[in-house]
Amino acid sequence: MAKPTPKQSKKRGARTGFTTGACSAAAARAAAIGLMTGRVPEQVETLLPNGERITFNVIEGYCRDNQAHAVVVKDAGDDPDVTDKAHLTADLRVVPDHCEQILFVGGEGVGHVTQPGLGLEIDGPAINPVPQQNIRQNITEVAASILESSGIEVTLSVPGGAEMAQRTLNPRLGIIGGISILGTSGIVHPWSTAAFRACVEQGIEVAARQGQQSIVLTTGGRTEKFVMREHSELPDACFVQMGDFLKPAFDTLVAQQIPHVIIGGMVGKLTKMAQGETITHANRNPVNMSLVAEIAASVGADNNLCEAITQAKTARFALEQLSEIGLQQPFLEALGRSVITTLKARYPGKFTLQVLICDFEGNKLAEVSDAE
Repeated sequence: MAKPTPKQSKKRGARTGFTTGACSAAAARAAAIGLMTGRVPEQVETLLPNGERITFNVIEGYCRDNQAHAVVVKDAGDDPDVTDKAHLTADLRVVPDHCEQILFVGGEGVGHVTQPGLGLEIDGPAINPVPQQNIRQNITEVAASILESSGIEVTLSVPGGAEMAQRTLNPRLGIIGGISILGTSGIVHPWSTAAFRACVEQGIEVAARQGQQSIVLTTGGRTEKFVMREHSELPDACFVQMGDFLKPAFDTLVAQQIPHVIIGGMVGKLTKMAQGETITHANRNPVNMSLVAEIAASVGADNNLCEAITQAKTARFALEQLSEIGLQQPFLEALGRSVITTLKARYPGKFTLQVLICDFEGNKLAEVSDAE
């Protein structure tokens, strides 16, 4: 039987892995091939959201009665991820009354969304938009002829996912009964390892040795692409993905005497920076919603909304609510100023600081600088 996950040759501590979204897409693609041919392959080349194509091993697969089943085992690389070795499972069936549609169902171990603020439909499965789109792309590539006359229902499941979810923030976020299907690139970087921290510090040191006066810190690939568009005048060496390692990145910036710092981020991570977190990983401390409510109040949100924000689970909920009453822009600018205040208090007189804020699609929302 084929081994469960793709081999990688990177040294220990730096080996990348694959997201739950990428593994689900691989299983869905394999099952779609099964619908087309009557046989689920033992290996499947899969398109990742970042455009790469990776071959995954399929450990289990079968077809019957216009349905197909496939399982891919997740390899998280050297990231200490609770979903490492999870069995990402896709069951596909042809639905004749839904021509050209790909429908998603959450099976065993996939979380159920119960609260707003996540960008997902309430009462729907916790399958994030990028994985959904990636699964659609993979199914369409191999089963377009089925979609010409019928739809395909995709049920994703993760045996043991409910137990895994108890070791995540999902219950606090109003996602019950399982894990989320996540991932914006398809690749898991070992954000939490000493090796990745060393890479962050080394990236800043290399830029300093090149004589660069500005460093752009981002929390991931999507925010980096966003800030690269905003600061296209800067060379590539200036851009460093710090992941969740805020303090090591800033300590290195100060040690290297970099005078200008730019942060690119989304509302959740930026709120964690504003509240003083030095590690912004999702499984560390949650977002301080009282702080979010305070910032909302400072730009004119009424008491009822601020109380709702305090009781909410995500900063994204606050952003959605404030957008409806025209306070999104002042809120984001106030959040950016709060990030600047927190970091400048920790490192007084060491650098100028600019904060660029984007949405979950990488579109610019706000920009704040201490030069203001």
